[in-house]
Amino acid sequence: MGKIKNLKVQENAKELRKSLTPAERFLWSKIKEKQLGYKFRKQHVIAKYIVDFICLEKNLIIELDGGQHNEETKEYDEKRDLILNKEGYKVIRFWNNDVLKNIEGVVLEIQKHLKAPLPANPSD
Repeated sequence: MGKIKNLKVQENAKELRKSLTPAERFLWSKIKEKQLGYKFRKQHVIAKYIVDFICLEKNLIIELDGGQHNEETKEYDEKRDLILNKEGYKVIRFWNNDVLKNIEGVVLEIQKHLKAPLPANPSD
């Protein structure tokens, strides 16, 4: 059953890569092809989650939040981030609006996190 579930997540990620939101597409245009010195992947699967963007070299996940991320999803997002943190990833979040209206500020914030040391892996 786990293998079937993982295959479904992989298929969902593939579909999401084809249908990025306007904010995801705009941010991707600024971080793809090592423009910031590191390789990013979009709609990448980690465990049972699909993250918007990830730099595997720096264990950095970038999540973009739209209007659907409100009080109802806040608890889910926090739990998800905690699980990803325990796996050794740093999760940073931006509102879609910030990406669309202040891409320079968003890119500067991402660069700041890329310069930071890797997060400690709790399993070490």
